[in-house]
Amino acid sequence: MPELPEVETTRRGLAPHVEGRRITGVVLRRPDLRWPIPREVAELLPGQRIEQVRRRAKYLLLDTQAGSALLHLGMSGSLRVLPAATPVKAHDHVDIELDDGSRRVLRFTDPRRFGCLLWQPPGATHELLRDLGPEPLSDAFGGDYLFALSRGRKAPVKTFLMDQKIVVGVGNIYAAEALFEAGISPLRAAGKVSRDRYALLAAAVKRILAYAIERGGTTLRDYINPDGQPGYFELELSAYGRGGEPCPRCGRALKQAAIGQRATVWCPHCQK
Repeated sequence: MPELPEVETTRRGLAPHVEGRRITGVVLRRPDLRWPIPREVAELLPGQRIEQVRRRAKYLLLDTQAGSALLHLGMSGSLRVLPAATPVKAHDHVDIELDDGSRRVLRFTDPRRFGCLLWQPPGATHELLRDLGPEPLSDAFGGDYLFALSRGRKAPVKTFLMDQKIVVGVGNIYAAEALFEAGISPLRAAGKVSRDRYALLAAAVKRILAYAIERGGTTLRDYINPDGQPGYFELELSAYGRGGEPCPRCGRALKQAAIGQRATVWCPHCQK
């Protein structure tokens, strides 16, 4: 599943091509993806100008005066700006037609249909976004914040860090990498991590996510950037997906186990 850096890479790739463009039509080749596509998408978007492409957590929002199209890429979704004459393939479910003088469309492709296209009215917050925690790259997220919310929690710190009500967008890949950099075992109870170590963890989350965005995200399974190129951060992963391989720090074998039904890799020697 695309994580925050992949979604932010998509946002940055799309923004120059769609912001300020007027929508001339919406083509829905099926009535639903993960959930039914609201009628407002087809009825209210045509004629509207895309004022901004925003990201909230792993969601993208196309803001117009009539409201916002809310998109999630799911497990395998992608958004591309293409010539309108580009042949439609089996999993090309939605076209948002743009009046930019060159006949282009914003095409939503989703082979597994775990993504979504929903609607957020002006001035409202969609229910999927209401209870989300702060953005990890914002000033609201830091070591003191994590320390305060973690007191008394017995769940593993990795599970705590991946809770979207605590902080958004830190999925399995980047949680594993941040915990490795901070030297914290993913098995340690969240309430047993000190304030100083949470400061290290928050700094690691911010650095790794920012660097992954700069490098274009992480290529896993189906993810491709809007320009058709894969991300490159996968080539530099220290822990995720490397169970049994030598630790980059100490050379001992990295251990792998399931935490919260998610594959987790760590170094028992370097992470305490």
